[in-house]
Amino acid sequence: MSTGDLLNIQPDELKFPFELKKQISCSLQLLNKTEHHVAFKVKTTNPKKYCVRPNTGIVLPRSTCDVVVTMQAQREAPPDMLCKDKFLIQSVIASPGATTKDVNPEMFNKESGNLVEECKLKVLYVSPPKPPSPVHEGSEEGSSPTASLSDNNHQRSAFETVLRHHAELKDTHSDSSSVISKLTEEKNSAIQQNSLLRQELELLRREASKRRGGFPYLYAFVVALFGILLGFLMRR
Repeated sequence: MSTGDLLNIQPDELKFPFELKKQISCSLQLLNKTEHHVAFKVKTTNPKKYCVRPNTGIVLPRSTCDVVVTMQAQREAPPDMLCKDKFLIQSVIASPGATTKDVNPEMFNKESGNLVEECKLKVLYVSPPKPPSPVHEGSEEGSSPTASLSDNNHQRSAFETVLRHHAELKDTHSDSSSVISKLTEEKNSAIQQNSLLRQELELLRREASKRRGGFPYLYAFVVALFGILLGFLMRR
């Protein structure tokens, strides 16, 4: 933290996690320690390389203001990752009720007798944060080897339950297929027996019809023969 009579500035260094061909931002917080309106202005030794929003403004009494500094994408890394860029934050007491529109360069002119407070900040390049490890370690916060073993046992038990249920379904399916096969065979056998019975019944009907039809002819033949014999005897 950089402390002055008017503003407290956090942090006291601008640290950028340097990556090639990528815009990188960091933020500053300006805290007004006074009961006055304080105007501020942010300058840099390399204005083409950085974008500051807002670069001027008013910090209300006992209030804060956040400033975002964005470094443009860099095509190559500096030697030894060292940066010579610097920032200068100027602050001055403004008139009561002042707004950002009231801030002008003349307010920060020391030659005009204005009491201008200045704070210099260095720029540092740091390594980008490493991605989190995909390996789940038992030493991580909120986890323990016992919890991991419990989870593994629970998963194994659930897996065994699924396998057992699958086996039961398979056995049930096999039994059902066997029952269906037996019923199909019995049905076919019954159809064949029914067909044979119908054929035998049809033969019996035909034989009975022949027997019923032959009896009157035999009777007529016997009567005729008896009549002939009787006529022959009477002639004698």
